[in-house]
Amino acid sequence: MPTASDRPRRSALYLPASNAKAIAKARTLPCDVVILDLEDAVAPELKAEARAAAVAAVEEGGFGHREVAIRANGIDTEWGADDLAAIAGSKADAVLVPKAGSAQDIRRYGEALEKAPAAMQLWAMIETCEAVFNLQQIAAMAPSSRLSLWIMGTNDLAKEMRAQLTPCRTPFLPFLSMAVAAARAHGVAILDGVCNEFRDLAVFEAEARQGLMFGFDGKSLIHPAQVDPCNAVFSPGEADLAWAHAVIDAFEQPENQGKGAIRVDGKMTELLHLEQAKRLVAVTARIAAAG
Repeated sequence: MPTASDRPRRSALYLPASNAKAIAKARTLPCDVVILDLEDAVAPELKAEARAAAVAAVEEGGFGHREVAIRANGIDTEWGADDLAAIAGSKADAVLVPKAGSAQDIRRYGEALEKAPAAMQLWAMIETCEAVFNLQQIAAMAPSSRLSLWIMGTNDLAKEMRAQLTPCRTPFLPFLSMAVAAARAHGVAILDGVCNEFRDLAVFEAEARQGLMFGFDGKSLIHPAQVDPCNAVFSPGEADLAWAHAVIDAFEQPENQGKGAIRVDGKMTELLHLEQAKRLVAVTARIAAAG
């Protein structure tokens, strides 16, 4: 049976909830996740209008296999409480909350979503200096809350640190690695931050491959042009899939039953590799099923 861990989340596209044309287009794009944004992409005077538009969009549906999240304004802003109340009563798959800096923040958002459907997930932006020093405690909230996914907010983190956000992302590499490790320790899915370059797709692809190397499940996006290259980077390749099937087939051989380590194509292969192989095959199957 499919699990949340093998659900493809290669590409998560942000869209201003106030832009009806963008939302309509999102229903036709091959992204895995649509994020209807009420925060950064919406001017203050349009916040209420955007909130109503986001709720109406998820009510209308038509997003197919795509998960749909609504990014709320922060709980302490003048719009936060109304955003959370509206999203809690909507058909969104998840609410994405900004600047989650501590376990207490997760508790507060959980309380605000108390009346939401049980299936509604809480996703959190990791984008502050406070958060990078509290990664373990934030992730540890997952088993007892709705928390299921993080998205790195490298633009906001760069602003707060007064650091330069260059294509190599050197100042942020320790934080990216630590965030992935903390998320994995507690079963939280994790997406890389956005790449601000959407005209030069070679630059984007290089950053996406860096995120893949770190172990991210996928990447958040700011432009439809980034969807196809992002999906390509975060989809298992033919060589990866061949390796996975070889590992699974080898462990299924009668002579290997009960063994913890065997040789596959001349390399020592353990049960942990079998687990990786099965997940890779499951993710590939779900990508294919989504079309």
